[in-house]
Amino acid sequence: MTLEKIPLAGVIGSPIAHSRSPRLHRHWLNTYGIPGYYIPMDVAGENLEQVIRTLPKMGFVGINVTIPHKEKVLAIADQITDRATLMGAANTLIFRNDGKIHADNTDGYGFMENLRLGAPNWDPKSGPAVILGAGGAARAVIAALSDAGVPEIILTNRTRVRADKLKEDFGQRVRVVDWVQAGNVIEEARLVVNTTSLGMVGKPEMRVPLDGLRSDAVVTDLVYTPLKTRLLQVAEEAGCTTVDGLGMLLHQAVPGFERWFGVRPEVDKATRAAALR
Repeated sequence: MTLEKIPLAGVIGSPIAHSRSPRLHRHWLNTYGIPGYYIPMDVAGENLEQVIRTLPKMGFVGINVTIPHKEKVLAIADQITDRATLMGAANTLIFRNDGKIHADNTDGYGFMENLRLGAPNWDPKSGPAVILGAGGAARAVIAALSDAGVPEIILTNRTRVRADKLKEDFGQRVRVVDWVQAGNVIEEARLVVNTTSLGMVGKPEMRVPLDGLRSDAVVTDLVYTPLKTRLLQVAEEAGCTTVDGLGMLLHQAVPGFERWFGVRPEVDKATRAAALR
């Protein structure tokens, strides 16, 4: 009697030691009794392609990709989903049986699932969304909110040229304002999303004036260390519905796990606890 191959997955980035993904996937593998492993791998840019092409030969069924490789992997993949193309980045690779590498981006899905569950009464069509930041995460959020039917997306970033580039890519629904105007446009927002690292442990605080927050607004921060950032604390005091950033990390992991290991995992309290452990 021969045992089937043990499926392997993992996450590639540099640095990677801080990643919570291994704890999360280990929890799901244990919960569903799957004899697989999920391994963090610190890989330098010059070795990226060689490593990715070697992994399927070692029994890997797929990987997550994080900073700074999310854009570079598109050049290595054989097939790219529309949403990964739109975002110009992939966070999930599937190594298919026919040898092809399939690239997807589940960040937008993770963001919307987290928002849907954390703020079930939020109506995308109710009014403008203000997005702070214009990096890769902002791109995923803009794509997801556009799909959901948000009428206007007001984008502001400390370096305006990056926000202008996103407007070029996403068109008329996006309005760019200077960073110094962020506090003013927040007064219009039915949804406020922080996609910057401001407020994260070890990073500068968010200095945007928040006194204009409406009590009927939803405020979400993609930062999850700490879970309750100053932005979320102030929003909570203003009567807003707040959604922390951990759920996005958990939900974006669901489609990849399902494709690699054949089970669609549930995001529940035990999942959150495992990721925070």
